[in-house]
Amino acid sequence: MSRQLDEQIAGRFPVGQRLRVLDVGMGQGTQALRLARAGHKVTGVEQDPTMVAVARAALDAEPEGIRGRVRIVEGDGHETGVHFLPGSFDVVLCHGVLMYVEEPDALLAGLARMLAPGGLLSLLVRNADALAMRPGLAGDWAGALAAFDSTTYRNRIGIEARADRLDAVVASLAGIAAPLHAWYGVRVFTDTAADDAGVPAEAELSALLAAEERAGRTDPYRRVAALLHVCGVRD
Repeated sequence: MSRQLDEQIAGRFPVGQRLRVLDVGMGQGTQALRLARAGHKVTGVEQDPTMVAVARAALDAEPEGIRGRVRIVEGDGHETGVHFLPGSFDVVLCHGVLMYVEEPDALLAGLARMLAPGGLLSLLVRNADALAMRPGLAGDWAGALAAFDSTTYRNRIGIEARADRLDAVVASLAGIAAPLHAWYGVRVFTDTAADDAGVPAEAELSALLAAEERAGRTDPYRRVAALLHVCGVRD
């Protein structure tokens, strides 16, 4: 997904421009730190105190120059309007968050308001049109049959979560004046990998990432990805 995001940033902004990035639901700060290392100014919002602590520890381990480009705000993604002025950011990320939000429209509208005109909104959502893939590939036929007509699922840590259909996300983006610009699949081939699977050797890992990247932008493969990376651009 990082490659997909970098592709979208490179296609929208001049080379070398230092962007203002908002990462809502930043988790442990993986994307925030990666973008700060690339020279961008990043604000991360996270409501889980444990994740905030992990992100702060990771930030503390970075050189001073990178630490100075990252601000961490402990709070709810619905409250962006409390902390920031409209149009304050060039890029807004919301990755792996919407599946835990029962009614996401208000959150999405708030995120769109944070974007400057022409700004990029990057969403990572669970793909409701592919919920039967994981149980089906695992031989759980009853689970696969139930998943065909569902938009909810139980994730790897046992939490009930919500999935989104691509058409619905596209409609939501149009409704918040940040219409669809591009979309990708994420975890096409690797969704069934064990949680404790080790990192492959360098050559195998390179081939794996290349295959996932190719599948993530190619029909019909991207349509059965576990996750959808959907990018809108603010009018």
